[in-house]
Amino acid sequence: MSSRAAAGPLWLAAPSRFARLPSRKARWWAAGFVILLLASLTAAIAPGPPPASHDPASASTDRADVLLYQHVAAGVRGGGNYYAVAAEAQRREGYPVRPFVTMRLPTLALIQAWLPAPLVFGLLWGLAAGTLYAWYLRLSAALTRPAPRLIGLGLVVLGGMICLWPDLIAFHEIWAGLLVALSLALWRPGDWIAAVGVAACAMLIRETAALYAITMAGMAWASGDRREARGWAAALAILAIAVAAHIYGWHQVVRPDDPDGPGWSALLGFGFFVKTITILTGLIVFPPLLGAALVAFALIGWASWRDPLAVRVLAVTAAYAVIISLFCRTDTYYWGLMVAPVTLIGLVFAPDGLRDLWASATDKRRVIVTRTALGDGP
Repeated sequence: MSSRAAAGPLWLAAPSRFARLPSRKARWWAAGFVILLLASLTAAIAPGPPPASHDPASASTDRADVLLYQHVAAGVRGGGNYYAVAAEAQRREGYPVRPFVTMRLPTLALIQAWLPAPLVFGLLWGLAAGTLYAWYLRLSAALTRPAPRLIGLGLVVLGGMICLWPDLIAFHEIWAGLLVALSLALWRPGDWIAAVGVAACAMLIRETAALYAITMAGMAWASGDRREARGWAAALAILAIAVAAHIYGWHQVVRPDDPDGPGWSALLGFGFFVKTITILTGLIVFPPLLGAALVAFALIGWASWRDPLAVRVLAVTAAYAVIISLFCRTDTYYWGLMVAPVTLIGLVFAPDGLRDLWASATDKRRVIVTRTALGDGP
């Protein structure tokens, strides 16, 4: 039996997941990727967030959420009780106060109230720099040459550039998304304590980061690492205590006539998730169809990298994709910030994966039968 010789990796230090894959399996993978690409392109027709007017007179409306969080932090800085200040601000600005999840956890507001603004901004830039460096270390082990490493770092910046906008420093998902990205970069099989600690910080700033911890706990349990799974469970237990205290504080200020939130069951679909990634990253400068296609190729790239971290990133991204597709409203599209900083990194793994997948899917093995003297007996 003979087959075409397997080519060496293009950018990766080791062959991709699809190198030397049986042709039948490779074709199934290829079919799945075609479906993924077509599903991603539905982002072009998916609903988008309410457009910003860009009218100076409407600036406060365009930045209503950020201004609300800034007002709350200012009120706490002035000596107010967080829950009283937050409830009054939400009522005044027409935001719902019920249920308790409509009010953010107090962590970020307290940090902004207790620390000088330049120091808070320095913390955010330090977090971004630490995340970039952590991913540089991970990519240095995966990519063989300087050029692909720089491309990979550029993709980290492209995915997280919105996190450094000064006007968004009070936005909880900005901090939590960077912390999730840092946690993933720090995670290694058997070395998970730092990743769990960083994830706990993310959850205490924005409780929706719990989906990340739940996914990581499930992956650890499935891999047989019960100790790691218990570590993630401990972080979730810390969050549960914080949320219980948060509910108590909220209950002290909520009133029977406070408005309820509109709920979370928009069913906007996978295309909407892809659109959130294109809007929240540097892909926003590309035409919508091209941006959507690049998100699909980034996911293909993550599937191509033969590394346990790639499986974790795919699982986390899939978890948030499901939640955003089913429950996110157009005005809460910023949920995508939880995975936007890491999603585009997958593009650096895509060239090897697609090349190897094509080679495996089109590989036609030929069986050559040679007759021998022993085989020609009477």
